[in-house]
Amino acid sequence: MHNGHSLKNLRLIMLDREGFRPNVGIILLNQKNQVFWGKRIRSHSWQFPQGGIDRGETPEQAMYRELHEEVGLKPEHVSIVARTRDWLRYEVPDRFIRRDARGHYKGQKQIWYLLRLEAQDWHLNLRATNHPEFDAWRWNDYWVPLDVVIEFKRGVYEMALTELARFLPRQEHRAPYLRQPMRGHGSRQTPAGMELPPGATYDPDPSQSRADPSASG
Repeated sequence: MHNGHSLKNLRLIMLDREGFRPNVGIILLNQKNQVFWGKRIRSHSWQFPQGGIDRGETPEQAMYRELHEEVGLKPEHVSIVARTRDWLRYEVPDRFIRRDARGHYKGQKQIWYLLRLEAQDWHLNLRATNHPEFDAWRWNDYWVPLDVVIEFKRGVYEMALTELARFLPRQEHRAPYLRQPMRGHGSRQTPAGMELPPGATYDPDPSQSRADPSASG
């Protein structure tokens, strides 16, 4: 979802009294405890799947809907490992909000879910809907590089990853938070044995790209 809201659109979505929109974030683990890391469509920023909670939805219902819309997975493809206890908030700078929405919309408040992929990689599909969020993805170490995340989301990412890390195996839990670029210099050729799902391309070194200000979904 793009945060460049107009006042007309704000009347159709939920905002709390402080101007934050309820939202869910998804950290998807594979069997190696690596996380799904998606490149936002037509940009150079990378992020986890996330999206707003619609009226009448619970956070869990919104999570499953966003999981399918953004990466094509169904509830039977994943298991819930944990979720954050409370809302985690980030404010969106005014320059990313339409002028007529300033003073009404302030940012996002999120519940983050840690999921385990119980299916094969080929079940992931970035083109499950007509409005894709990502045009490439990769499995990345749990402690993702924050320098390729849009700046105003970095604090929430660190809080969510840190809170949920205790549900990982001990060696992953103890890992310090690394703000280093991802490995993988060189060719963009897909490594031998690596299968990409429909709509995906392989980018071995997304850290060479800077975050895109439009990455506010």
